[in-house]
Parts: sequence; structure tokens; C-alpha cells
Amino acid sequence: MPNWQVAEMMQSRTHTCGELRIEDAGKQVTLVGWMENLREVGANLGFVVLRDFYGTTQLVIETEEMMAVVKELNKESTISITGLVRERSNKNTKIPTGEIEVVPENIKVLGRCRYNELPFEINHSRSADETARLKYRYLDLRNPAVKDNIILRCNVVAALRKAMTEHGFMEITTPILTASSPEGARDYLVPARKHPGKFYALPQAPQQFKQLLMTAGFDRYFQIAPCFRDEDARGDRSPGEFYQLDMEMAFASQEDVFAICEDVLPPIFAKYGKYNRASSTPFMRIPYTEAMEKYGTDKPDLRIDLTVKDVTDVFSNCGFEPFNAPCIKAVVVSDFKESRKFIDKTLADVEVVAGNKGYWFRIDENGEVVGGISKFVAPKKDEVVSKLNLKAGDLVVLSAGEKNAAVKTAGVMVKTFGEACDGHMDKEQYAFCWIVDFPMYEIGEESGELEFCHNPFSMPSGGLETLLKAERGEIDPLSINADQYDLVCNGIELSSGAVRNHDPEIMVKAFEMVKLGEDDVKAKFPAMYNAFCYGAPPHAGIAPGVDRMVMLLAGEDSIREIIPFPMNKSAQDIMMGAPSEVTERQLQELHIRTVTEE
Repeated sequence: MPNWQVAEMMQSRTHTCGELRIEDAGKQVTLVGWMENLREVGANLGFVVLRDFYGTTQLVIETEEMMAVVKELNKESTISITGLVRERSNKNTKIPTGEIEVVPENIKVLGRCRYNELPFEINHSRSADETARLKYRYLDLRNPAVKDNIILRCNVVAALRKAMTEHGFMEITTPILTASSPEGARDYLVPARKHPGKFYALPQAPQQFKQLLMTAGFDRYFQIAPCFRDEDARGDRSPGEFYQLDMEMAFASQEDVFAICEDVLPPIFAKYGKYNRASSTPFMRIPYTEAMEKYGTDKPDLRIDLTVKDVTDVFSNCGFEPFNAPCIKAVVVSDFKESRKFIDKTLADVEVVAGNKGYWFRIDENGEVVGGISKFVAPKKDEVVSKLNLKAGDLVVLSAGEKNAAVKTAGVMVKTFGEACDGHMDKEQYAFCWIVDFPMYEIGEESGELEFCHNPFSMPSGGLETLLKAERGEIDPLSINADQYDLVCNGIELSSGAVRNHDPEIMVKAFEMVKLGEDDVKAKFPAMYNAFCYGAPPHAGIAPGVDRMVMLLAGEDSIREIIPFPMNKSAQDIMMGAPSEVTERQLQELHIRTVTEE
């Protein structure tokens, strides 16, 4: 037992509620905790379950005096009891303390619960309405199943810190109040009282600061960094704030970053993960273009064995109106045994997620094309069967449209049918891969102009020479890749990283490609630009998300299950009442006036 636990117990208790065993029978002990339940079985006989952070212990009430004390208490009151440990006659093998019970001789009320009814049963809080859980989160956290996720998070963070320190990284904290920077998401702005009309921004990531640490001569940096982004919630993303294992290495390449991650993360997943299997190192490396073509996403879940095939050449002239499209994709689900109703429901789920309709046909036991759009497929049966290598029992689901829409829909089909159909997903494992060779630029959907595809701080593959070729018209700017990489686990982007663009000349040229000149670079990133002009080392980094990591380790579907005090989907803390209104005086001090929308 850690020394801090021993010291704490000596102050108010001799043992925890999860500690006593059969060998402690006969001892006089003092326990403290929450009165979880009282079960009366006679006038002066009852059983109390006492719970603390460490577990539960059964108390046996055998006197009128002790029964009078506990009967007047509501559940979840905190008490201190002193009594004798004895062997239980009806042992409970399901809990560690199930061989003993304690007979109280003295009960002291420490904190009375003043409500007869709780918002939900503590041990069943996960079945309660989410709004109630978030409003009374302090009660929700008393549930051992909820509490265990937070303990897991603590252990994982401690293990990450230990591993990074052992690999020669120094933990350095970076500012929380900083300048607004164009990093892809909306900033949270903080008005500067002493500088009317000006604002700080909460950092979306410590990106610039960690690169500046590299220019300052710190060879290896890390921190468990809080990041703030004003973006919508989803299952694997919490609105408002999140934490990442932020790291950066000087004089380092992509391979150096991969080596660190593949050394640090697998032992943690092996020790704390719900599943006992994980990808061996080195992790599979998949170029971005291949990932999109083969899996329909740059976050492939390699536990699923379904893949995407391009069938535009086969189906474009089949006479089916929706297939008069630039791109048609197919996913083959082998040994399909479900009903047509199942197909229709699953395709409806796909349409909800992808925003694009899907189509289907099957190969029956006689090798004939049946169901769905089969009448359009039948005339091309031999060509289709050859193209997709089909056999009896196969289901084919298809998407069509502009390339991006068709690819996205096919990717959703892979995930949805892979999860729903037996035999196509090996769930009990952690499947890692690196997505590499991301495009440096893309055509913006709204602007129609060339824009940075992901991180503008990434080094373009080939450096300055590649940019000059694009400037001279020798290559298409869209063909330029960035030395950028994502680490994906079980279909979730665990982290994004890159070899950084540390050369001012290359940086300016990269921004000129999107019609931003040197003055724009100096204005948007003054500290980084100036620092790089003083001799910056080549450097690279990455930032695995701690919240997503713990979510995967715990086997949870929602990231809110592993955050101590999460916001709801609307970025509200309904327990604390945030965001909240402030007084007119506070606004005046900050030189702010609120405007009510019409």
C-alpha cells in the first residue's frame, strides 16, 4: 500500500472499506465512508453496506442503539464506525471483503445526506438520463464503474509521463493565455482588461510554443497539454477542452517520432487496455491516397476486413440513373446471411451518416444476381462477378456521385456493415496504423482556391525545390505531399503530427502558394518567423489525444465517460452553470457591450 494511503488512514480510519480480509477477524477497526444501503431484517437486526473510494464492507447492526442511528440516516450520508471484525457466515465471493463483516459499537455521522430521494441510484447511474448524470456528476462519480474510468485516466497519464521522462523528454508547460492564431478551429477569446478592444486566445494547441522551444535549444519537450477549441461535440471529441500528450524533438525525422510512439504507447495499451491484443511494431504505414481508395477514409478501422473497390468503369453505363456519376464505389460483404429488411435499415443508417444514398444487390446460392438494383446489374453479370471476384452468398453495396461523396459513403458502408455483420470485425484488439503522405494543398470547397489541406507548419515533401517546380508550372500543386502523419487506432484518429517547416524561405514560399506573402507570414506568426531566422533545427512532433486514448483503453464509445467533469453536447457545464451571464460592471471593466440578436 502506498505510504500516502497509510498516512491518510491513520488520521481518521484504521482500514479502508476494500481492505479487510479473513485474517483481520477479531480486530477492532475504524472505517469511514458513504452509507450505500440499509437492509432491515428484524427489529434490531440489519445490514449496512459502507462504501469508500477503495471498496465496500458489510456492517451488521445488532443493537437497538445502533439501529436507531442508521434508521434516521438517508442513503449516501457519510459516517465513521468503530467495531469488531468477524467472519461472515454467508460469504460473498464476488467482493474482496466478502469473507468478513464488521459489527459497529459506535457510529458517528460525518456528513448527513439531507435528501430522501437521490437523482438516480448510485450503482446504476450509467443507465440514468445523461442530463441528470452531468448535473449531479459528483454523485455519478461515486459509482465504482464511473470512478474506475477516472482512475484509469490517472494511471495512464502517470505512465505516459514516466515513459516520456525515461526517453529523455523534459516536461515544460506553455502559456494558456496567448494570441489568436489561424489553426483550423474557432478560438475561445478572453478580453484583455488592460488593453481595451484586444483579446487573448486560449491555445488550440501548444503548436507554436513547442516549436519555439526547439529553436531555444531544448532537445526533447513534452507536456500533458490542455487544448481549447470552440467546436461541436461528437462521440470521440469533447467540446471546449481536451488534453493531448504533446511532444516535439529537435534534429529529428518522421522515423524518430514513429520510433518513440511505437516504444511508448504499446506497453501502456498492453497494461491498461480492455483488449489483450494489439498491432505489433512497426505499425502498418498507409499512404493517404491508398487509405481513401481502399477504406474510404483516412481513419481506417483495420479490425474490419471489408474494403472499397472502384467500379466506375463497370457500372457507369448500366442504365441506372444514379450511376450516371463521376465515381462509383463498391463494398463486398461476403457470406452475407441477413434479411432484406436488415440491408434496408443498415443502408438507411449509412445515409444518415454520409448524407448520400447507397444501393445493393446479392449473389444467390445459384450464382444469380438478385435484389436491389439487380435488373441493372444482370446484363453485366459476368463482368461484375469478374471485377469484384464475387461468389454465392455475397452482398454488394454501392455508392455513387462526385468522388468525395462516393468515397465518403463507401467508407461509412465499410464501418457500418463491418460492425453489423457477423464475421467481418475482430473487435477485441487494438489495430494501429500510420497514415502518411498527406496532401499539402487542396481546393477549398467554399473559396474554390488553393488552400492548406491540414497543417500549414508542415514541411512539404521535397522541400523548396518541390514548391519551385509547382510555381514554374512543372507539377500540379495538388500533387505536393506534406511530411505529415496521423496515428490511427480502431478507426479513431489518435494523433496528428508532422516534420515541421523550420526554414523561413520554404515557409514563405509555401504560403505564397495560397496567395499569402512574407508580410502575411510575419503578421500571423511573428514569433516563429523571427525565431526561425536565428537558426532553427529541423524538428518534428506529434500529439496523441489523452482523452481518446483513455476512451479506447476503457472500451467506451463516448469520450464523456472518461472525463471527470465533461460538458454536454452543446458545450454547457450544467453542473456549474457555464457558460453564464456576468454583471454589467464586469462587462464595463472589460470594455465589452453585449448585443441581443433580433
